[in-house]
Amino acid sequence: MASSEDVNVRICGQEIIKYDLEIKALTQDIINCPGPHSALAELNSRVKEKFNKLRLRIQDLEQMAQEQDTQSNRLSILMETESQRRQMLSNQTAWRKANLACKLAIDNMEKDELLQGGESPSTRQRKVTKESLVESSSNITESLMSISRMMSEQVKQSEDTIGTLATSSKTVQEANEEFKNMTGTIHLGRKLILKYNRRELTDKLLIFLALALFFATVLYILKKRLIPFI
Repeated sequence: MASSEDVNVRICGQEIIKYDLEIKALTQDIINCPGPHSALAELNSRVKEKFNKLRLRIQDLEQMAQEQDTQSNRLSILMETESQRRQMLSNQTAWRKANLACKLAIDNMEKDELLQGGESPSTRQRKVTKESLVESSSNITESLMSISRMMSEQVKQSEDTIGTLATSSKTVQEANEEFKNMTGTIHLGRKLILKYNRRELTDKLLIFLALALFFATVLYILKKRLIPFI
């Protein structure tokens, strides 16, 4: 049966992957964002929230590595932590590039509209292209979110497993305490029985000696009284 520490490490790893997928999906949404700037700001706010959660879980994973009993487990988890930290930095770079590209595209589109006094055929064409990209991005995002939901369910199952492990551990501990109490009682009973047996043997010996003394005394008295008549 896996220990609760192993389950915690697995849950933390699953959550890190989930946040990583969500950040990638939101970055793709930023790339395909048609504007305005308020929509981009909303996407960026969601990305920052995911990065904060991801950073905390990576720190948790690093802390779990330090708490491992064996050197091999500690090094393995530390290597995974470093890999996830590099992946986070890569996501941050991709996010910044997506922001710059999206802001530039929105600014250019707004300048074209101001200069031409309305929507030109090229502007409409760009919007159609943007809408197609957004639809495609939405499909990708939905797929990534579906994977994220599946991982969330796995995390929930792992949490339930931790609860079961904790309950089982408590039951085993209680049974162990009860066994210790029973062992102490049995040991005490054995000592009392041995003591009783020794006492019984001593009493029998004393009774035998008393009877022997009694009969010896009777024989001595009879002998003294019968001798004069012989």
